[in-house]
Amino acid sequence: MGSPLSIDHKNKEVKLDSSEVLQFDHLIVALGSTTADFGIPGVSEFTLGMKSVHEALTIRAEIMRRFEDLCRFEDETRLAITVIGGGPTGVEMAGAIAELIRGPLKSDQKQAAAQIDITIIEAGERLLPTFSPTLSKRTKKDLEKLGVKVLVGSPVAGVEHRKITLKDKQVLPSEITIWAAGVKGSDAMAQLSLPIAGNRVVVEPTMQVKNYPNIWALGDIAGALAKDGKPLPMVAPVAIQQGKFIAKQIKRLTQNKALTAFKYLDKGSMATIGRNKAIVQVKGIKIAGALAWLIWLWLHLFYLLGGRNKIGTMADWTWNYLTFDRGNRHIMDSY
Repeated sequence: MGSPLSIDHKNKEVKLDSSEVLQFDHLIVALGSTTADFGIPGVSEFTLGMKSVHEALTIRAEIMRRFEDLCRFEDETRLAITVIGGGPTGVEMAGAIAELIRGPLKSDQKQAAAQIDITIIEAGERLLPTFSPTLSKRTKKDLEKLGVKVLVGSPVAGVEHRKITLKDKQVLPSEITIWAAGVKGSDAMAQLSLPIAGNRVVVEPTMQVKNYPNIWALGDIAGALAKDGKPLPMVAPVAIQQGKFIAKQIKRLTQNKALTAFKYLDKGSMATIGRNKAIVQVKGIKIAGALAWLIWLWLHLFYLLGGRNKIGTMADWTWNYLTFDRGNRHIMDSY
């Protein structure tokens, strides 16, 4: 329940904000990531991030609150919701909002739901740039079928209250702007006196922090490199594999064995777009549509901890699928 303030490298101690001092033989730094604004004005002030439960609750509350306004006033006002970032996170968020509007909100108040516009903005030339061009094209088509306006090749120049300005000077109205354009290593690493390159901690191939053999870093905070010399993607599978790897490395040290280099096994990528809509890419295999969606569901269910969680989640998913209902309409402010 403490936050690290500094690392005493000489005495192998971590000082916490609770005035505690923790000694260590080995220290693993896994601080994760935070939203990266890429220096674009207005991102921190006028967009909603997606890196915490608090932010997730805020997004839901804002959408439901604005929908309630549409229902109450019954005029011609339109609600513009914009997702900035066409990677897997942005695509899944845009698809989820579209499904929410087409299902529960349309059922609650058809006219108000019809007044909601969703736009997804990607600076690059296509959505999901890490996927194959054919899957990117399929994703764009599926999102447009759900009623999402897709803008590619449209870098954002700035965000203001209720509007977005693109590099080409085009101005878009946006009552709710969700930022899904990228992440960076947690800012907390700067105060821990660790070697940093860009926004990630510099690590050796063994996953030891450079110049500090008893300190390890993993996940989004670690600047581990792939075979081609590029940083590994900031996704959960990388952190999971690195966590298991570092445990084995420390065990090897206690047994006086030589350390090995970390090698990431890419098991493929996937993204869900909406009901019966997803894409899966594993090496040369590309799958889209209902089969990909079922694979996505099964894998997420597989990684849940505990049989009770799996059964409960499966029951919820089945109910939601059959009834088109998301259940909870609770508008809750989280502080």
